Amino acid sequence: MELNDATVLITGTSRGIGRALLGAFAAEGATVVGCARDEAALEEAVTEANAEADGHVEGVVADVQSERAVADLIDAAIRAGDSDAIDVVVANAGVNHGTPGKMPIESEPYDRFDDTLATNLRGVFAVAKEAHGVMPESGRLLVPSGSIANEPTEGMGAYAVSKAAVEGLVRQFSVDVPQTAAVVDPGIVESDLSGPGGRDPADVAPMFVWAATGADAEEIDGGRVDLRTWKRATRSR
Repeated sequence: MELNDATVLITGTSRGIGRALLGAFAAEGATVVGCARDEAALEEAVTEANAEADGHVEGVVADVQSERAVADLIDAAIRAGDSDAIDVVVANAGVNHGTPGKMPIESEPYDRFDDTLATNLRGVFAVAKEAHGVMPESGRLLVPSGSIANEPTEGMGAYAVSKAAVEGLVRQFSVDVPQTAAVVDPGIVESDLSGPGGRDPADVAPMFVWAATGADAEEIDGGRVDLRTWKRATRSR
């Protein structure tokens, strides 16, 4: 897939990986629409990305927990592009309400558990559900996750549960819709969600661009793109 003149929708773009993806996709010629709940942080991220990518980026304030807000977001993304389609969706919006490593599942408050799943699982569902009808069959849905979804880690609570659940959601979309749906695992990235000590989000942003463009659609559909897969595929380039 070529990104020149394509439309890319990214959720959760006020910080971390989502923020880095705004400029990374726009640099490839795409029209990029990012969303976040924090208007000031979103505006700052969009301004920064446009300075790097010569004005291909727009921001929309939206909360993925609201299906109405998501539907309006999809409409805004279509209006921003040159066609009536969204070519790539990165459902990146996520929350983690505790301190990584200090959230034993038996101690999770009900409201914190519910809110984590509402964003990290239901929010991805809403974005994928509303978007797939306006995506071409060649379109791609990418969802960030990590080893925590499959390898239990002490004290990761509802966040770990949400990642395991969302990977199941991606697999179901891969068999029920014509578009490609895949999990992207960039390893540990410096963020509020996973804690300090990880990779710079800007260093893994090209991995998502490759998953949207260079990766073989049949090979990644319903699967996981990890760092090893990306590096092996792009080593000779």
